[in-house]
Formats: sequence, structure tokens, C-alpha cells
Amino acid sequence: MKLSTKSRYGTRLLLDMAQHYNQGPVQLGDIAKRQNISVKYLEQIIIPLKKANYVTSVRGPKGGHILARPPEDITVAEIVALLEEGIALVECSD
Repeated sequence: MKLSTKSRYGTRLLLDMAQHYNQGPVQLGDIAKRQNISVKYLEQIIIPLKKANYVTSVRGPKGGHILARPPEDITVAEIVALLEEGIALVECSD
């Protein structure tokens, strides 16, 4: 299976958030610098993650984004399925 850039960057985004899980909200700008990904692209990726309740936002000067549940409860397969809008091993299996 070939993954899109959206799925690859989405998993990197959540992995970075998982590494900073107990350190409070993480700003997308910080993740963008660490992962070498555009902030604008991360802003697009985080929208479906928030709608699916994987990520929550915290407003304010110390705001950012945090995982909505513990990192060990989130699988890469779930994230790829969400960002790829379903997983199929081959095109005809849908």
C-alpha cells in the first residue's frame, strides 16, 4: 500500500504529540520545526484528527494541541484509515 503525504505527515504529527504527551499543549509551529513540515499543511491535517476526537485544542497564550486519549490507545492503522478515508489493500477490494 502506498501512503499519501497526508497520512505520513499525520502519523509524524501524532508521534510528535505522543512524545510530548505529559508536557501540556504542543503548538503546531513547534511540531513543524521538529518534523520539518509546513505549518499550513499541519493545520489542514489536524482538522480531521480533531473531528475524530484524536486531538483537542487549548486556547490562550500557553495553548496548542494535545492528544484526546493516551498515546498507547491510538494505532497507526486508525490514523491512516482516517486520513486516507478508508483503507483498501487494492483498489478493487472496496
